[in-house]
Amino acid sequence: MSDEENEVMDENDMAAAMAEQQPSEGGGKEEHITFEEIEDEVQDDDRMEKDLTAIYEIPVQISAVLGRSTMQVSQLLKLGRGAVVELDRRVGEAIDIYVNNRLVARGEVVVVADKLGITMTEIVKSERS
Repeated sequence: MSDEENEVMDENDMAAAMAEQQPSEGGGKEEHITFEEIEDEVQDDDRMEKDLTAIYEIPVQISAVLGRSTMQVSQLLKLGRGAVVELDRRVGEAIDIYVNNRLVARGEVVVVADKLGITMTEIVKSERS
């Protein structure tokens, strides 16, 4: 090989080496992905979306507990219209919000168009074991 050919080879080798050393926009080596792989990912996303749609339709029971009280059956039987039951909460104290009998949040009572509603003020983290 002539010196000129060696120089050209050296320049090509150097350019290739520099290209390998320079990170791509993603910060690593360039990855090539096929159309089939993209299509598989889209189909997986569609399946996941359909699975979640089924979950969205499941009914849950929501309860807002203003407070609790304990009394004997005899006291309960004496209650009538206008009776006042004392609860274990103070006025303005947060109420408990349950979903399927599991405490999930706390909130405050609000009035919405002449109906009672709840504004969630705190999400309660569950401690699952």
